[in-house]
Amino acid sequence: MSAFPTARSVRTTPEGLLWEPSERWVRGRKGDVTVVDSRRPVLVWEPDLPVPMYAFPREEVREDLLRPARNPRTGTHTGSRIFYDLEVAGEVVANAAWTFPADDLAGHIAFEWFQRVGRGLDHWYEEEEEIFIHPRDPHKRVDALPSSRHVRVEIDGAVVADSRRPVLLFETGLPVRYYLPREDVRLELLVPTDLSTGCPYKGTAEYWSWRGDADVPANLVWSYPDPLPAVAAVTGLIAFYNEAVDITVDDRRLERPVTPFSRTLSTS
Repeated sequence: MSAFPTARSVRTTPEGLLWEPSERWVRGRKGDVTVVDSRRPVLVWEPDLPVPMYAFPREEVREDLLRPARNPRTGTHTGSRIFYDLEVAGEVVANAAWTFPADDLAGHIAFEWFQRVGRGLDHWYEEEEEIFIHPRDPHKRVDALPSSRHVRVEIDGAVVADSRRPVLLFETGLPVRYYLPREDVRLELLVPTDLSTGCPYKGTAEYWSWRGDADVPANLVWSYPDPLPAVAAVTGLIAFYNEAVDITVDDRRLERPVTPFSRTLSTS
């Protein structure tokens, strides 16, 4: 009797790239034009990026839409050999695509995602589901679990939220996020902002800032009004950045973690 392999199929290149084949059918579009249509993509992790990206066999890319880049972005994407400008319907997108230097990835082309860096392909699909920002990491979990823990949130000494019915969101590589019912949050102490962000695991978030005079970052409170099905339990609930507020769980004050969001919050 044969057994399914349990080891990760990730391979390493001398350049420090990690990559593995994916069995997902992936398509990328610029406007209404399909630029990539691949059933043999590979996921690539660069050393300095926490999220993966896709690279595609050349024969599954519309190479007729690519031109050697007029002004290549040197020093990006782990020593990439060649950059391409993309031309669709008379519009040129500079440095929209590139090749990696690794021999393992020879014959593959990667693309920027517009929603992540502000240029590149506009829409991406895995099978028939549209995905956003960047590919979802198959080695990362996101679980939203209802709980009866007692969660209290303070900003500058003021209690902003107090709940015994949170939903705890566990996301690989990040601290636990505590999503609280709106009825348990003093929304009058917060002010809505215009910020909106997207997450490939959770959906599109809306934000609030602190109304008071305390020196705290803007946009430190968020909610997903219509999250992706995998985390439907957090629909409409309110979460706070652990990095910028004081959270007490079951009478234990949590330390403020240092995460990739800490720098963003400090400059917001």
